Amino acid sequence: MNTISPTESFELGVCYYPEHWPEELWADDYRRMVETGFTIVRMAEFAWTLFEPEEGVFQFDLFDRAINLAHSYGLKVILGTPTATPPAWLTERYPEVLNVTYDGVTLQHGMRRHYNYSSPKYRELCARITRQLAQHYGNHPGVAGWQIDNELNCEINVFYSESDHRAFREWVQAKYETLEKLNEAWGTVFWNQSYNSWSQIFLPRPTPSPMQPNPHQALDEKRFISDNTISFARIQADIIRELAPSQWVTTNGLFGHLDSHELNDQLLDFFSYDSYPQFASISTDPQEAEPLLDRSWSLSLSAIRSISPNFCIMEQQSGPGGWVNRMDMPSPKPGQMRLWTYQSIAHGADKLLYFRWRTATMGNEIYWHGLNDYHNQPNRRVREAEQIGRELAVAGKHIVGTRSKADIAILRDYDNEWDGEYDVWHGPFMWQSNKEWFKALQKRQIPNDILYMRSKTTLDDLIPYQVLVYPHPAIMSDETAELLDQYVQQGGTLIFGCRTGYKDTRGQCYMRPFPGAARDLCGISVEEFTMVKGTRLPTSIRWGSDPEALTGADAFNDILHVEEDTVEVMGTYATDYYAGKPAVTRNKRGKGEVWYFGAVFNADAALKIIDRLHLHSPVAEWLELPSEVELQVRKDENNSYTFLLNFSEEPATIQLNEQRTDLLTGATLSGSYTLEGFGVLVLY
Repeated sequence: MNTISPTESFELGVCYYPEHWPEELWADDYRRMVETGFTIVRMAEFAWTLFEPEEGVFQFDLFDRAINLAHSYGLKVILGTPTATPPAWLTERYPEVLNVTYDGVTLQHGMRRHYNYSSPKYRELCARITRQLAQHYGNHPGVAGWQIDNELNCEINVFYSESDHRAFREWVQAKYETLEKLNEAWGTVFWNQSYNSWSQIFLPRPTPSPMQPNPHQALDEKRFISDNTISFARIQADIIRELAPSQWVTTNGLFGHLDSHELNDQLLDFFSYDSYPQFASISTDPQEAEPLLDRSWSLSLSAIRSISPNFCIMEQQSGPGGWVNRMDMPSPKPGQMRLWTYQSIAHGADKLLYFRWRTATMGNEIYWHGLNDYHNQPNRRVREAEQIGRELAVAGKHIVGTRSKADIAILRDYDNEWDGEYDVWHGPFMWQSNKEWFKALQKRQIPNDILYMRSKTTLDDLIPYQVLVYPHPAIMSDETAELLDQYVQQGGTLIFGCRTGYKDTRGQCYMRPFPGAARDLCGISVEEFTMVKGTRLPTSIRWGSDPEALTGADAFNDILHVEEDTVEVMGTYATDYYAGKPAVTRNKRGKGEVWYFGAVFNADAALKIIDRLHLHSPVAEWLELPSEVELQVRKDENNSYTFLLNFSEEPATIQLNEQRTDLLTGATLSGSYTLEGFGVLVLY
């Protein structure tokens, strides 16, 4: 919606829970927040019982005092609607609001997110508490904006209560109008699944083979969950818009089965994200070559930027994370919290709040450390935050409102993400290829965007990019193929991977030669294909005539057949019965070109394509960087800021062939410069 600009000034702040602490601590906490350089705090997203201790009885005294005191110190407040944690009185009196698992087990009160979005009663009670809060705080001078719920679809993103089955039935009836159309879309003639009454329609339920629903029904399930989540959030957004029109609205997260772009477009002023790069330290793939670890979080931040070019980090990691029984992470080393802060800012954050002010002493998150430790004494994380506060007090006003700039985009879409959760013949490939392309671009210091293909996407959205990489879009409509063709014809370069274009939007396979809807674009067909696993040993791709120019042909192999004389074979398979057959092709089309890579991408293969396209870093003329340093550029019509982020603990040597100034320190740099381990520069 973007009705209120989030970019008037840079906001640095922290998440705070006054209900967790003795009131005599509040003033000292607020004083120290201001001294740290903070201007904004978030609170109340888990406080429903404090606002409504029993049904229909409302009280605001605790948060009135907390908000008024924060305001007296010059701190702005973000209020969370407390609907992520319904009170015990609510779930006891109205058990129909509870979520139910796929196997039919009702999830009981405790933890959080134990409700379903479809319950009419829960929607009614959420609307009531939101209205009470908005009426009470909608004109409060200390309240800057609102966070709807908390991390929608986190913890759990599937819902199987009776209310959900009914809502899904209504959703498919509105979508298809007739059972004939539904049966056709879901291919129910297969295995005799045809329906002749709407009462027979349910969300996927247990079958003789566990978790084995109709794949087309399963795709619609994800679409329904997304629409239903947005519908749930809309109730609160509409109330806040009505009663608090001068306060902005956002929500935080990036979780499954939710079209966050549509959520943002319809309901929010800007999107918010919770950034925890240290997750990369406990979730690495032991088979992955050269993992990027916390640097890989920049790929997620690029996805956030596609939703909201200027966004808020509602929770920035400030210490080791951990619940009592899982997510036990190492502590950030000195400088890493600052590095992660500028990682978020480099990718588009104009507001950033640390999670949290003080580490909780009770509950599941007693090991999810905030800036302050339990003892409330000075520590290095607080000192690091103070340094950031001093820097952004000067630099923030220059950065805010500028936008990240890239000439290459990796394309994604929700249908393929959701279909790929179930379909192992293409789903896992997208995530590997995204990661490997990002890794290759990072090695060459070439910034990239993530761009989601949507029904709203136009040629104007595509043409700013020199290159588009769409790794494995199994689902592709003819309309999408036509739009991509327009992009190519006017001079763009488009790169596909294996498993492209062979499904329609229902998730059914075209009765056409692969790559289906993309066949004309590519000028090739797929002669045959194979998974590469089990007894099928992997082969390699030979690039040109050089016998040493080999890269892996990972996971899946499309054996290609050239159909147009505009196609050039760029690589062939090196071994197996398809040795010598085309593996990589380039089709000249209009003023542009289309590449087809017949396998799943790895960084080495992506680098081969990058080199053949002569892609270079946008700062190559004046700056030489080692691979450990990430480059990101934010700019507006008048200014350009080059962020350099050293993700290594060791110093990195950079070479400046032109004089530049560091925005964070005011120092003038030229020639050889040593960037400290975990160091940051913002050059202009």
